Amino acid sequence: MPSILLSCAATARRLLACAVLAPLVLGGIAAAARAADLQTIEPGTILVGSDQVYPPYDYVENGVTKGLDADVMALIAPKLGRDVRFVDTRFANLIAGLQANRYDLIASALYVTPARAEVVDYIPYAKTGGSLMVRSDDSFAPKQPEDLCGKRVGNLKGAAWVPELRKTSDAGCAANPIGVQEYATSAEAAQALLSRGVDAVFDDAGVSQAAVAASGNRLKITSDQILFPVVMGLAVKKGNAQLLAAMQEQMDALIASGAYGALLRKYNLAMPTADEIKAALSQTN
Repeated sequence: MPSILLSCAATARRLLACAVLAPLVLGGIAAAARAADLQTIEPGTILVGSDQVYPPYDYVENGVTKGLDADVMALIAPKLGRDVRFVDTRFANLIAGLQANRYDLIASALYVTPARAEVVDYIPYAKTGGSLMVRSDDSFAPKQPEDLCGKRVGNLKGAAWVPELRKTSDAGCAANPIGVQEYATSAEAAQALLSRGVDAVFDDAGVSQAAVAASGNRLKITSDQILFPVVMGLAVKKGNAQLLAAMQEQMDALIASGAYGALLRKYNLAMPTADEIKAALSQTN
């Protein structure tokens, strides 16, 4: 009799284990099936538009793309059974290239704005903001955008904060407007600052830190808080629901596992909250 009871108990445990594991197994099979059906421009590969001169987010070292976006795609692409190939594209042309089907998605520290959300679908993946940078030998030490009245300010062409600077200038600078100057790359803006072509540079906080280090501390950051806090997102072409769903599914899984939080900490970044994402999409630019 005891052996029969033990056998029944073992059977019950097996049935319970099957009941617990079956949804996980079926979920994994379903996810694998969705990944297998994923359509990309180049079969077997996800083509990624990225401005490769934007450290620490995107840059090339010894012929290999590195930075936050390369690390993110290295986590996601294998889960989708795909390789990754980056298509180097200047920032101002990224969305046009996506619309022209030059690549499947954008991974290039792209800020979330309502205007961009009209033509792309976002997978929010980090939050950051801007910093003000000047030459280390300069007594000019701006803390806020309002301190830039009458000054020439270098910016990355097409950056989301450019219209914000123009708003600040129109609202508070009167006869001494901010001279907004745009450059194709952040490196060119930093070089313009070093050569005294501009008085300050407004750039992403992480990019500014990298620029200071690259300059041998000939540049310095003078703002003491993140300016115009922003949400960053991976972007797929509007209407590409299949890729959007696949990317979001894998991002959610990475966040739940803790692996993604560890990656963001490496870059001194954090995930935006639902409220921050909502606010980013409702701002007027």
